[in-house]
Amino acid sequence: MADWLVIRLPRTPDAPVSWLVADSMGRIVLPQQKGSLLQAAGAAGARRLCVLVPAGDVVLTNVDVPIKSGVKAQQVVPFALEEHLAEDIDSVHFAVGRRPGSEGARTPVAIVSRALMDQWLAQLRDAGIVPEALYAESELVPANPGQSVALLDEECAIVRPTGGAPLTLPIEALGEALALTSPSAEQMVAADHTGSGLVLYTGAAEWHRCSHEVEAIRDRFDGIKVQLLTDGPLALLAQRVPTASASAVNLLQGPYAPANSFAGTWQEWRIAAILLVSLIVLHAAGSAAELLTLKRSERAVDIAMAQTFRAAMPGERSIIDARRRMEQRLASVRGGGSGLLAALDALSQARAGTQGTALRALNFRESGLDLTITAPSVEVLDHISRNLRAAGWQADLTSGTAAGSRYEGRIQIKPKV
Repeated sequence: MADWLVIRLPRTPDAPVSWLVADSMGRIVLPQQKGSLLQAAGAAGARRLCVLVPAGDVVLTNVDVPIKSGVKAQQVVPFALEEHLAEDIDSVHFAVGRRPGSEGARTPVAIVSRALMDQWLAQLRDAGIVPEALYAESELVPANPGQSVALLDEECAIVRPTGGAPLTLPIEALGEALALTSPSAEQMVAADHTGSGLVLYTGAAEWHRCSHEVEAIRDRFDGIKVQLLTDGPLALLAQRVPTASASAVNLLQGPYAPANSFAGTWQEWRIAAILLVSLIVLHAAGSAAELLTLKRSERAVDIAMAQTFRAAMPGERSIIDARRRMEQRLASVRGGGSGLLAALDALSQARAGTQGTALRALNFRESGLDLTITAPSVEVLDHISRNLRAAGWQADLTSGTAAGSRYEGRIQIKPKV
């Protein structure tokens, strides 16, 4: 799966942005860097893009929305929260998260000014950045079962109570924020137990500034674990990006939803798509050329076969099943002791030792061989016939005529029945 480029927007316009690259498991691939949005865009490539916006600019809440058939939560939520907002709902953007499957669960909602959304997206668009997700950084503070989690970063304190939504307050109100996440002394006495634990992520400067407030309420928690972040919280937040869609609210909804997710990534995949189409076209052209060559070769082989067949089997017009028919004819010529080759071998042996004989004509038909032989005398022809009969053949001298000083006769050879 593709890596993620995670970009964190600053809380003040003149501050640099920070970014890093994480893999599909949330592990850091390229360490954090700082600079301009244009520099961050240079690391995009084919990576998926996630942008984190300041937690203090996004209000996270939840609402009980009875969703009826055919009605979208996006349409209902503004009216359900209207009386709780000081601003006009037309100036505010509402993003709705996934409603938990448990019975009676409330729907998570993120609320942010439309003016801020327009400003963020304009900055990203000017840098050529088209994000797949836009999250409040507070959404990605890790959740820890059985423990509260707090993040101190510059002037902001983000606190996530056990099993609750994150709360963002100024760092000066850290004591009040932590008090909200822990049970009161009366509740602990009534329940006969101490409070849950606290995991606190902080920079060195923030811890030096706020350690006394944490120590003041230490007895409210069953232990406090402090983890120093030497290079800011981005690496910590980026770990949750690959799985954030399951619980965090993506602000890119409604009028801010990408018009076409394919259009956003087409530029990145265009060269690969062109190369793929070119490869397919070349493969098709090569296959067509190969097929044409094979058809020409097949036609040439068919012509050669027809010529060979007619030369070997004169009088035969049809070349259908030519190979089988030629094999049958060859088998009949070679077959057993009565074939042409056997008869010729017997004739050769019968003529051995005779002088002045010459084979004038030969005709093979139905396992019989008709020979026309010239010899010095009829006795020589008769000698050849006797030799053939002695070899197990039926040999008859059927006719003979004098031809000057020589004698020409016909001998018929057949295998004995």
